[in-house]
Amino acid sequence: MFERFTKEARAAVAGAVTFSQGAGEGGITEEHLLLSLLDQDSGRAAFALAALGVTDRRASLQAALGEARRLGGLTKADTQALAGLGIDVGEIVARIEEEHGEGALAQDGRVRRSRSGRRPLTAGAKGVLEGSLRIAVGRGDRFIGGEHLLLALVARPGVVADVLAEHGASYATVERALYGAGREGGGGAAGAAAAG
Repeated sequence: MFERFTKEARAAVAGAVTFSQGAGEGGITEEHLLLSLLDQDSGRAAFALAALGVTDRRASLQAALGEARRLGGLTKADTQALAGLGIDVGEIVARIEEEHGEGALAQDGRVRRSRSGRRPLTAGAKGVLEGSLRIAVGRGDRFIGGEHLLLALVARPGVVADVLAEHGASYATVERALYGAGREGGGGAAGAAAAG
């Protein structure tokens, strides 16, 4: 699949590896892919993120991602649903951190480095790459670019998509920023379904 990646998309994956290494994590996550896309200063994904003002709100976005990690990866919708059942996630996290230390839920150890020494992709990151292929094919594009990675990130349910949506980057707004209103073929709900 990587042979179909554009220079921009390959740079995004390489940047995600760097973010993973810098964080001392064993694997490459969706968050690393997003942070790498945010670092790019050219290309379609960089244009869309800038047009939506996401790059200007990077600190806020990173704080929201950090808080989600602190909550063990629960999305805002998850915490609201649990609150509706009378479960105070903040209280539970506070008790866990009191007993095991700050950020105890963020240290999940789900990914271990492969024997080759390479950092593997988490299931979520693999899903983003697979989703980007489906989105590219669905749009009739021969190559997978950073824009396809970005669309796959916002289409895949989870913390990264939720945080991006809170910062103005939903599937619909990203698609509009990339392709304009009313583009025919492969977009919209069909594109979002292809990524999930």
